[in-house]
Amino acid sequence: MKEYKKEESIDVISSLSEKGFEKEEEEVRKKALLRLTTLCVQGEHCEKDILAKMEKWGLGKEMQASIMEYLVKERFVDNERYCRAFVSDKMRYNHWGQRKIEQALWLKGIEKSVSSQVFAEIDTEEWVEILSSELSKKRKTVKGRNDYEIKQKLVRFAAGRGFPYGIISKCIDVDF
Repeated sequence: MKEYKKEESIDVISSLSEKGFEKEEEEVRKKALLRLTTLCVQGEHCEKDILAKMEKWGLGKEMQASIMEYLVKERFVDNERYCRAFVSDKMRYNHWGQRKIEQALWLKGIEKSVSSQVFAEIDTEEWVEILSSELSKKRKTVKGRNDYEIKQKLVRFAAGRGFPYGIISKCIDVDF
């Protein structure tokens, strides 16, 4: 069987899916499944990302459903596992707050029940630690006429990062 480069394989999948023949359709399904399983093994992906990729390739709705069913059944795609990894990465590397992460998960199509379970496992002190570190860095660059103005700018910065006011006030009160 001929090996295809990444771009060529998408074209082959698209061209074969347009023919509509049952044999070619099964070949398209196998190639798409191989590409998607490889993609899922390399990193975490949510259902919405995988469906968007299949839509981009021009796969039919029935084929998308059958492939997604297989990927979920075999745990290549798991929204809860994806949510845990996403929250961990955004907290530790991007220093985002809970609100901003919740919004990003909503855009990814992750259900609130899944994300709230993951957030419940995170201690409030972790959020305070992350925000305190970010505020101390930001404090060095913020300029204002008085402490009140500086404090307001820091509150806006923290709110923009997605931290709730309760955590913001804890961190700001420590700094001032």
